[in-house]
Amino acid sequence: MSLILGAIVDLGELAVRPLGLIADEIPAQQAALRETGHRPWPLPGRPWLMGQTWRHLLFAHWPVTPELLRAHVPAELELDLRDELAWLGVTPFLLGGLRPRGGPPLPWLSRFPELNVRTYVSYGGRPGIFFFSLDAARLVTVLAARAGYHLPYFHADMSATREGGEVRYRSRRRSAGEPLELDVSYSPAGERLWLAEGSLERWLAERYCVYVVEDGRVLRGDIHHPPWPLRPARARFERNTMAAPLGLSLEAEPLLHYSERQDTLIWSLEPADA
Repeated sequence: MSLILGAIVDLGELAVRPLGLIADEIPAQQAALRETGHRPWPLPGRPWLMGQTWRHLLFAHWPVTPELLRAHVPAELELDLRDELAWLGVTPFLLGGLRPRGGPPLPWLSRFPELNVRTYVSYGGRPGIFFFSLDAARLVTVLAARAGYHLPYFHADMSATREGGEVRYRSRRRSAGEPLELDVSYSPAGERLWLAEGSLERWLAERYCVYVVEDGRVLRGDIHHPPWPLRPARARFERNTMAAPLGLSLEAEPLLHYSERQDTLIWSLEPADA
């Protein structure tokens, strides 16, 4: 039965290809599979689950004393350190082209702002991402991601507008108590960087899985995309309380990078020990 279902989904993926004339995310996501030499391990041997295209993305990173994050990361995961420091990332972007394998992106539902708060971990020798929170502007996406991917998604009032080369990004989480907020303006500040092997920029950005821990069991969700087209960035933070649940104020100047676009494929979770 699963083989039949898989064949139907594969046919669906072929059938949506002509829609690339309308939604350019479809062919760009499919083309990502042709570029794999940069990956630290091979692609999974099973079909991917969904496609996403990330636009106008800001990487804002702060070095953090590991002890400040250790209590907030499951003990089963090893904090990934660089020069004996952990790194906390706040990443606003505009998500587009959200679609299941074999299906097209849907109007309104497939395009919205998203905001991640993350750090870097490893398990079984594979470096990856651990999310403290993910805010999204679509409630249906929040509910589906919480149920199907077991990630800490939250519903927020969000906007992302672009004027000239600058993005104005606002997010205010819908929650009881003091809301978590981000109000930032950012833009690229230079040409594309060459991410040399061993560089900090490559260490931060080139991560090809996400980890989730449930009842002591470590789950891994593989991710694939071309190498990150990063540029230096500038940003003005009017308000940033996204790390308040971790006891951090993020007042220091962050390391900033910008990416205009990244086309991404995501696999379902599976036991990391499999």
